[in-house]
Amino acid sequence: MTEFDPGESASIISVTDKVRSLAIGAPLSAVHFLGDQAAFVGAEENVFVVGGEGAPSAVSVHGGGILCAVSDGKRIVMGGDDGKVASLDAKGEVSVLATDAKRRWIDNVALHPDGAVAWSAGKTAFIRSGKEQDKDQEKSLDVPSTVGGLAFAPKGLRLAVAHYNGVTLWFPNMAAEPEFLAWTGSHLGVIFSPDNKFLVTAMHEPALHGWRLADNRHMRMTGYPGRVRSISWSAGGKALATSGADAVILWPFSSKDGPMGKEPAMLAPLKARVTAVACHPAQAIFAAGYEDGTVLMVRTTDGAEILVHRNGGAAIAALGWNAKGTLLAFAAEDGEAGLLEL
Repeated sequence: MTEFDPGESASIISVTDKVRSLAIGAPLSAVHFLGDQAAFVGAEENVFVVGGEGAPSAVSVHGGGILCAVSDGKRIVMGGDDGKVASLDAKGEVSVLATDAKRRWIDNVALHPDGAVAWSAGKTAFIRSGKEQDKDQEKSLDVPSTVGGLAFAPKGLRLAVAHYNGVTLWFPNMAAEPEFLAWTGSHLGVIFSPDNKFLVTAMHEPALHGWRLADNRHMRMTGYPGRVRSISWSAGGKALATSGADAVILWPFSSKDGPMGKEPAMLAPLKARVTAVACHPAQAIFAAGYEDGTVLMVRTTDGAEILVHRNGGAAIAALGWNAKGTLLAFAAEDGEAGLLEL
């Protein structure tokens, strides 16, 4: 594939004229959908909700910086430097789910499909059941160092806690000791594959590390020029799209060995670093955002590209699809944002 500079004329298809531009006016760090409402998570205090044709509506969620956010499409759960875990639902209602006893920063949050919530402060991971009868019961686990990432397994109640030198797998409802997956270095993000067969972490160094959970065999995914800050599973979990290079790196996970012994695909190369990726929920398409403000939609089967947003702005901080895959939202670090209806 040839390099494409959106600043030059090219034969690439453009849908920039179909994008609804949104001037949020505040730095943004994440974007999620609550049904068909786009919710742009600010770096400080507020979430900006966009529904219908009206202007973005600011909802105050935290009394300071918003450090992390995750969503299941029904609510967004966030952690802040005010020591609170808070949620925002589609009705615009804010609930404080937990307040750290020491008012420590809430660095990571995770949501389970059954409604369970996990969060971390310092070296401690916490979990609260999603079941009504147990919703006020809180369990915690201390790990060797500051928690770098949290993720629930897609099946069963199992929580992956990333930290320095590895990942701890915790079954909070079982008396058994947590399982430890060791790999030297700082693990700053963690994700399970949709089929529950693999676990992947983003390292502090420019690399990913993975384990095949059946036998804990290691998978090294290296060669990035920069840290991987955004990862997304393709529909069906056959590929893992990642940022960290001047192209989107797609690692193959269609076989029982995952990416071991295989070369990744490199799609949508530009003269700018990829900062955000988000795979379509149903089709072989992903969206990619770049440090120069470019946003592309890319078909994984042949690498065909569609220009969504031209370069020349701030770095793209986040991308998100609604559950039906009919709406794409993007957010730049400086507050510029957009919505595209497909």
